[in-house]
Amino acid sequence: MTNLIIVSSLIFIVAVAMTMVGKGGGNFYVVILAIANIPMHEAATTGQFILFSASVAAMIIFQKNKSVSWTLAFLIGIFTSFSALGGGYFSYLFSGFSLKIIFAVMLLIAGIVMLIPVSENRTISKSKHLGIISIKSGNKIYNVNLWIALPITVLTGFGSGMVGVSGGSFLVPLMVLACGVSMYTAVGTASTLIAATAFMGFAGHAVQGDFNPSWAVPLAFITIIGGILGGKFSLKTKPKHLKKLFAYTNWLAAFFMVINALHTKGII
Repeated sequence: MTNLIIVSSLIFIVAVAMTMVGKGGGNFYVVILAIANIPMHEAATTGQFILFSASVAAMIIFQKNKSVSWTLAFLIGIFTSFSALGGGYFSYLFSGFSLKIIFAVMLLIAGIVMLIPVSENRTISKSKHLGIISIKSGNKIYNVNLWIALPITVLTGFGSGMVGVSGGSFLVPLMVLACGVSMYTAVGTASTLIAATAFMGFAGHAVQGDFNPSWAVPLAFITIIGGILGGKFSLKTKPKHLKKLFAYTNWLAAFFMVINALHTKGII
C-alpha cells in the first residue's frame, strides 16, 4: 500500500508536467514502476495504460479549447507510423549503447530547436501553391509547407522507431518548427497522437496477459487527474515558458540516458 501511494505521487507529478508540454512521459512511468519492483512486462503494460488515460484526459481539455488540429494529427500520424516501422526494422544495425546515445542526441537537439524563435499564427493567404496546405485550429488557419514538414516527419518517425519510443519528445518541435503551428496547437495535437500510440501498445501487451488492474486502474485514475490539470495549466501558461519547460525536461532525460548508457557499458 505504501509503495502504491509513493508511486501514485510520483506518477501524478510526471502526468501533470509531461501533459503540459505535449509529451507522453511513458518512459518515466515505466522507470518509476520498475523501481517499485513491478515486473518489466507488467510495468510496460501499466505504463502504456496510464499514458493512454492521461493523454485522453488532456486531449478532451485541449479539444474543448479548440487546440487540436485533427488534420495535422492524421497527417503526422500516418507518416510517422510507417517511418517508425522502418526505423524499428533497421535498429538491429546498431548496438544498444549506440541506440541510447542516438536517443540522447535526438533529445538534446529537440530541446535546442524548441528555443529557436519562430513566428506563430502564420495565417495562410487565399492563393494556393503546390505542396502548401491550410490547416485550421480553432479560429486560426496555418500555412503548412509539406516540402519541409513531410521529410522532417519521416525522419522523426524513423528515429523514434529506431530507439523504441512513441516520439512524444519530438512531435511538438516537429509541429512548431516544421508545420508552423502555435505551441498550444502542437501540444494539443500531440496528445491525440500519444493516446493512439499508447492504446495500441497497451493492447499488444494486454493480449499477452500482462495487465494487472490492481495497480493499473488506480494509477490510471491518478493520471487522468494529472492529465486534466496538465492540460489546463498548459493553456494558461505562456508559450515561451512551455518551450523552456519542454527543452529542460528533454535535456534532463538526455542526461540520464547518457549516464545509463555509460553505466551499462561499464565506463562509469
